[in-house]
Amino acid sequence: MESFAAQSHENWEVFASDDGSLDDTHAILETYRTKWGPEKLAIHFGPAEGFAANFLSLASNAAIQAKYYAYSDQDDIWESDKLRRAVEWLERVDPDTPALYCTRTRIVDANNREIGMSPLFSRQPSFRNALTQNIGGGNTMVFNRAARILLKSAGDGVDVVSHDWWLYLVVTGCGGVVCYDPYPSLRYRQHEHNLIGVSSSWLARLQRIIMLSMGRFQVWSDIHIAAIERIHDKLTPSNKETLSEFSIARKTWLLPRLVGMRRAGIYRQTFWGNLGLFIAILANKL
Repeated sequence: MESFAAQSHENWEVFASDDGSLDDTHAILETYRTKWGPEKLAIHFGPAEGFAANFLSLASNAAIQAKYYAYSDQDDIWESDKLRRAVEWLERVDPDTPALYCTRTRIVDANNREIGMSPLFSRQPSFRNALTQNIGGGNTMVFNRAARILLKSAGDGVDVVSHDWWLYLVVTGCGGVVCYDPYPSLRYRQHEHNLIGVSSSWLARLQRIIMLSMGRFQVWSDIHIAAIERIHDKLTPSNKETLSEFSIARKTWLLPRLVGMRRAGIYRQTFWGNLGLFIAILANKL
């Protein structure tokens, strides 16, 4: 909360959704609402259906109106120029074009001591990438009104793997633009209560390859393909073709599966990620 107050871009409001917390979260929010005023902090109650549904309930809330929107987790520390850098890029995009800004993160421990950086991705963001990977943590994401309209059109009750991956899929699939900024916009705290933590170690990379080959991503792909049906008419023609190639290839035998996945052009950002992807394709677990 203090890192919000320290932003060099001062025109912001916080919409906090307390999703059934049993600690001092609500009391802390009330303290800040008294300190900042209700025009700066509004408190909502989430649907209590998991973190993704909680975020999407805010993103679809018609009472919340802004030019730009930023996701934030409850336990990270924003760098003071986070919003300024995001807004500077978003201002250069046609407001009618869905736009998403996301960044790399600086990893810190529970006491805010730096312990590393998130992976640096260099390949172009795209729908072909989004079908197999999310490159932006939700805690780094800032997006415009056009992207928010797309989220609302799909509805807050859509079943997705995570709210941030879903936003990456929606924006890229519907002809939007994505900026992945290698400059870290926040300090991502790692502690014993993280819902989702950092996964950049060699062990984590091996675990991802195992997950791909064991079918975890097969389940996630099923979820995403079903969700995308809600916005299928808004996909670009080329992305409709990509989705069709991907969907058909997943259901066929090895040779046409390899050909179909190649035609779909799906990819992940790193060598190890693509190795796991290839293994999953061979094992028909994607």
